[in-house]
Amino acid sequence: MARVHRIVLSVGVVFFLSCQTSWATKAYVTDSFRISLRRGPGTEAKILKFVPSGLPVEVLETQDGWCRVRLSDGEEGIMEGWALSRYLIDRLPWEDQAKNLMAQNAKLKEELAQIDKKWQATLLQEQQLNKDIKERYESTRKRAEQLDEENDTLRASRSKKWFTTGGLVLFSGLLVGLFMGKNPGSRRLSF
Repeated sequence: MARVHRIVLSVGVVFFLSCQTSWATKAYVTDSFRISLRRGPGTEAKILKFVPSGLPVEVLETQDGWCRVRLSDGEEGIMEGWALSRYLIDRLPWEDQAKNLMAQNAKLKEELAQIDKKWQATLLQEQQLNKDIKERYESTRKRAEQLDEENDTLRASRSKKWFTTGGLVLFSGLLVGLFMGKNPGSRRLSF
């Protein structure tokens, strides 16, 4: 029994929601068509206007395969009428989708071209920076080699200087010793 109540309640809610005119949904006239907008739901009702493909309409009500729609026509203002439900779709028509995609494609190509230009400029800057760093590295490496050679020369020079100084001291001591040993007035120390 509770199950029957649920089913009846569900059907009632669906029926109530489908009859509401305040909850309009957006639809489009189907691709590659011009449909007739009529005064009432039926083929015998007077044709108000032919609506081109892709025109957005607001679906206000659905009844027996017909939809009451509202469209905003720039010349005539807002217009309401009835159209066959099978000629209305809830997606953007293919032609409009193609136009949108072509516009997006053109925009993306433009963005890609700008990104490519920036990338090329950055690449050139990086190559120049890399070249400058290599030149500085080579210059620094050559300078380091020169300093190593100068350091080796100075070490060798310092060793020669000490050797020469030691030789002079020894030679001076020898001369003083010889000079003092020949001098008759000098005394010899004996131990």
